[in-house]
Amino acid sequence: MTLAPRDAADAAEGVQQALAARRTFDVLGTGARRGFGRPVVAEEALDLSALAGVVVYEPNELVLTVGPATPMADIRAMLAAERQHLAFEPPDLGPLWGLPAGQGSLGGALSTGLGGPRRVAAGAPRDHFLGFKAINGFGEAFAAGGRVVKNVTGYDLPKLIAGSFGTLSVLTEVTIKVLPAPEQTLTLCVFGLDEAVGLSALRDALGGAVQISGAAYLPEGEAPSRTLLRLEGVEPAVVAGAAHLTDKLAPLGGEVAPLDAAASIPLWREIGEASVFAASAGPVWRLSLPPAAAPALGAALREAGMIGLYYDWGGGAIWLEGPPEAPDAGAAAIRALLQPTGGHATLIRAAEPVRAAASPFQPLDPGVAALTQRVKRQFDPEGLFNPGRMYAGL
Repeated sequence: MTLAPRDAADAAEGVQQALAARRTFDVLGTGARRGFGRPVVAEEALDLSALAGVVVYEPNELVLTVGPATPMADIRAMLAAERQHLAFEPPDLGPLWGLPAGQGSLGGALSTGLGGPRRVAAGAPRDHFLGFKAINGFGEAFAAGGRVVKNVTGYDLPKLIAGSFGTLSVLTEVTIKVLPAPEQTLTLCVFGLDEAVGLSALRDALGGAVQISGAAYLPEGEAPSRTLLRLEGVEPAVVAGAAHLTDKLAPLGGEVAPLDAAASIPLWREIGEASVFAASAGPVWRLSLPPAAAPALGAALREAGMIGLYYDWGGGAIWLEGPPEAPDAGAAAIRALLQPTGGHATLIRAAEPVRAAASPFQPLDPGVAALTQRVKRQFDPEGLFNPGRMYAGL
């Protein structure tokens, strides 16, 4: 059974009815991210696709308020017309899950909390999430945050809701910060550096004087390895930064080549969306760890039989394809290797039975698990919303 509210009042009434009948909901916007996380087992689907469209867009104030089911494609086109963008660079992972590109919504992007390669400079979605309206598990409408960039009153609930995968509330409206799009984009590509040298160069650049908005290392495959540094901003600063970095990179021994915006923009989209794995069927993981630990971990992962990997955020994130035959998608092996670094691993893609059996998200320490349960009870005491989506029993 599917409940499809026409507006926020309809959604609240539906939640109240579900609470009275103790029915659970699979909360959906466009449904483009259902392949992420544990499979939801619920009595009904709550289809929020009607909650779409622009509520307020104030380009001069750098603020956008929309219904949560508003397609990302529409938002990108609208912002581009004003030479603005979403600085957190939300990835479109639909093709990774076997879906057509362009089906995701802004509510889904905020609920899953994934940013792109620009996170090293601009932060994650939670850092741009200003406010929202929602329905809690009591069937009550509530709001948090606001429509101003500087909003410090009370608890910062948008940061809590971002990345909660629809398990705490039903979003009915979201407000985000937008920013001017870069005037100039240029990527320096160094061919042929070995992994240790390339990752060291990325870390040095990120700690240097030049503002870097993307830092990735693509290991050797059919083509030579590529060490990539993206610069964005006004043209004089980008040109000066590129010259400075070229002088630093040239002695490392690889060929340094600049890529203009026409080549840079699709390249970084592919990096953020793990496009290299879209045509394969194996499980896909994203690991977060201290960048200095990345070279040793990468070598250990290859030794353990991982099919392919590459590095984003200067090595702070590793995308990899795990062994397709492993019943747990390689979770035990990957997390055992990752544990000494203090990092965590997230299963981005796997077959539904694997996601049901394995833990797609890093297992919680007992103290954090207890806190997570308390937060869940405060927002959704009867467990109506997306039961089990992140962790069993939550």
